[in-house]
Amino acid sequence: MRKKQSIFQLLSQKPWEPEQAKLDDLHDGETLNLSKGKLGLRFIMFVSTIFFCLFIVTYSDRMIYADWQQMPEPFMLWFNTLTLFISSSVFIYIQLSAKKNDFDKVKYGLIIIGFLALIFILGQLFVWNQLINLGYYVSTNPANAYFYVFTTLHGIHLLGGLFYWNITLRKVWYPKNVEINKSKHTIELCAIYWHFLLAVWVVLFGLMIFS
Repeated sequence: MRKKQSIFQLLSQKPWEPEQAKLDDLHDGETLNLSKGKLGLRFIMFVSTIFFCLFIVTYSDRMIYADWQQMPEPFMLWFNTLTLFISSSVFIYIQLSAKKNDFDKVKYGLIIIGFLALIFILGQLFVWNQLINLGYYVSTNPANAYFYVFTTLHGIHLLGGLFYWNITLRKVWYPKNVEINKSKHTIELCAIYWHFLLAVWVVLFGLMIFS
């Protein structure tokens, strides 16, 4: 059986060459070494990245106008950023534990992830409340509007991550009812998405802080 290939290997193929034609004749119908879950996750991440990039471009274009007033930097934003870094680190620990089939540690790690996600969401709501009390409303300034839009979009993505976190937690909580490999695969997908959320937040947070 022919081994499935990565998308980069497929793009580098030269089907017009005789040697490649011989390999193609041995094709077993499976092309990419990606599961449906990974392919779907990469599609979601790709679309989300384009979406955020478009907002970043408009943000950069809008901030050059004279009515742009930079917002303050509440300390809670730094705390929330640290929370996401800790969450990502915990997911690395979870993945290592899953490879060793130590699902007790995986369970506790996922519970910590859920707790940290709740802390992050509450922290963002606290920041919103603090800024609103200081008079930084959405309609007051373009910078305010972008801040609330960015944090709302990221929060929605985090809520989506919690949906898959719940699925992952249910799969590993009853190991007798699921296959171990499927559990590990679900953990990997959830971890990748969580790392993606961290990367997106670092870019958005850096953009808002240094502009």
